[in-house]
Amino acid sequence: MNTTETTSSLLRPDKDWWRGAVIYQIYPRSFQDTNGDGIGDLKGITARLPHVASLGADAIWISPFFTSPMRDFGYDVSNYKDVDPIFGTLEDFDALIAEAHRLGLRVMIDLVLSHTSDQHPWFVESRSSRSNAKADWYVWADSKPDGTPPNNWLSIFGGSAWAWDPTRLQYYLHNFLTSQPDLNLHNPEVQEALLAVERFWLERGVDGFRLDTINFYFHDKQLRDNPALAPERRNASTAPAVNPYNYQEHIYDKNRPENLEFLKRFRAVMDEFPAIAAVGEVGDSQRGLEIAGEYTSGGDKVHMCYAFEFLAPDTLTPHGVAEVLLDFQKAAPEGWACWAFSNHDVVRHVSRWGHRIADHDAHAKLLASLLMSLRGSVCIYQGEELALTEAELAYEDLRDPYGIQFWPDFKGRDGCRTPMVWESLPDGGFSDAKPWLPISESHLSQAVAVQEGDPKSVLQHYRRFLQFRKAYPAFAKGEIEFVETKGSVLAFLRSFGNEKLFCLFNMSGEPVTKELPRARLEVLEGHGFVFEIMDNEINLPAWGAFFARLV
Repeated sequence: MNTTETTSSLLRPDKDWWRGAVIYQIYPRSFQDTNGDGIGDLKGITARLPHVASLGADAIWISPFFTSPMRDFGYDVSNYKDVDPIFGTLEDFDALIAEAHRLGLRVMIDLVLSHTSDQHPWFVESRSSRSNAKADWYVWADSKPDGTPPNNWLSIFGGSAWAWDPTRLQYYLHNFLTSQPDLNLHNPEVQEALLAVERFWLERGVDGFRLDTINFYFHDKQLRDNPALAPERRNASTAPAVNPYNYQEHIYDKNRPENLEFLKRFRAVMDEFPAIAAVGEVGDSQRGLEIAGEYTSGGDKVHMCYAFEFLAPDTLTPHGVAEVLLDFQKAAPEGWACWAFSNHDVVRHVSRWGHRIADHDAHAKLLASLLMSLRGSVCIYQGEELALTEAELAYEDLRDPYGIQFWPDFKGRDGCRTPMVWESLPDGGFSDAKPWLPISESHLSQAVAVQEGDPKSVLQHYRRFLQFRKAYPAFAKGEIEFVETKGSVLAFLRSFGNEKLFCLFNMSGEPVTKELPRARLEVLEGHGFVFEIMDNEINLPAWGAFFARLV
C-alpha cells in the first residue's frame, strides 16, 4: 500500500525538504500506550501526532517497531517487513503515515541493516549447517588453533565480538549483543535482501530512513586484528569510558571502504521515489566526522549523517561548538550534517551538560535555540521539548542490557527512555497500566499539560523558536561563519542568498556585555529572548541570545 496518495496539501512536494529539517524522534515503547499493556504503540503515536505538528517539526523518526524478541528493544529485528504485535499491525502503520501526512509531517523509520536478531529466519537457517543456502549470510569464522576467537575484535556491549556456535563449530560476529549477529554484506544476496526491505517500506509510503550504525555494515574480509589505540586518543563519545571497546582503533571491524558502493545502491533505490531522504548514524570516536563526510559526498549516497560529537559527555562550550562545525566543513565540504543533543542512547542533554545549573529552564531554552541555529538539520528527541532530565532508576528497574552489564559505573540507556509525560497524573497520561519503565516523579511537573498554557515554559519556547526559525531561510539552508568563540560567548553569521543573520549566544549563567558588529542591524523579534541595547553594546542575561539581520 502506498499511502502517499492520501497526502494532503499540507505536505508539499519538495525533494530538498530534508536540508535544514527539524526531525522529531519518537521512541515507540515510551510515547503513548493505547492498549493497556504499559508499552507504547503505533496507535499511540498516531494519537499524539498533533503535539509534534504543533511544535513545528518537519518530520518524525520512529525507532524500530519491527517484529523482534526485544533483547535490545527493537534493534534486534526478526522480521523486517512486519510490525511487532506489541506495537500493532501494518494497518496501524498505514494509518500513522496517513495522519502524519495530513498534518504535514513526513515519516522516517529506523532501519537496522548491520545485524539482525538471532531469531531471524535468515540466521536460524545460516547457523543450521555450513552448507545451507544462507550459510554465508552472516559473518562466520573458524577459531584459532587453540579454540579462541578469530581475532581481537570487541563488542560495543562488552567482551569479545565473537560468539561460539556448537552446531557449525564456528564463531559468528556480533558487534552488539550475542543475540545480534552481524550480516555479511560482502554477500550480494544479503545486499539484495536488504534493498528489498528498503523498497518494501518506500512502497508503503515512508519518506525516508534513519540508518542505524551505518558504518558497521562491512567488516574486513581478512579478519585482521584492530590495532591498539593510544590512551591519549581515547574518548567516551561512542562508548562509556569503562568499556574496553575504547582501547582499540576500529579500522577492521567497521568503517570499511566497501560500504560506499552499497550506500550508492541504497541511494539509487531511494531516488526511484519522490522526496525521499536518509540520515546515517556514524558511531566512531576518532573518525566520525570524516566518515560522515565520505557517506554524504557526491550526492549519490545518504543525504546526511550525524556523528557523536554533540552526544558526548564533554561540556558544551562556544569553542567546542565552532570546532565541531568547522571540522565537519573540512571533512565534508560536499556533505550535510544532522545534529542532535539527545537521543535514545545517551544521557539527556539538560542533565549531561546542566546538572549543576540553577536556572534549568533558561539553560534548556538556550541549548534548543543554539541547536536550531546551527548549519545542518536537527533531531529533537521526545521529551526534550519539555526539558526532561535523565531519570534516576534503581538497578532492579533496569531493562537495558548495556546498563546491566556495566552498572553502576555506566547506568545504561533506560534513564532517557522512560515514558513521555502528557499529564501531571501519576501515570503521566502515558498508560492505564504499569509502564515498562517507571515514570520519574520529577517529570510530572514538566508534563505537556502543565507547560501548555504557560508562555514562559520550555515547551512554548520550542514552538516559538521553531516558528521564528521558519521565517528565515538562512537558518535551514544557509552557510555559517563564526565571529566569536571565546569564553562564554558564541557568535556566528548565517547567510543564504541576500539574507545574512547575526546570532549571539551567552553560554553561561552570568550576564555578559558585548559590542555589536559595526554594521546596520535590524533586530529580530519573536524568538523569546530578552536583551538590552545601549549605544553599540548589548547586555545579555545568563543563558541569553540575540538575533539580528544585517541590512
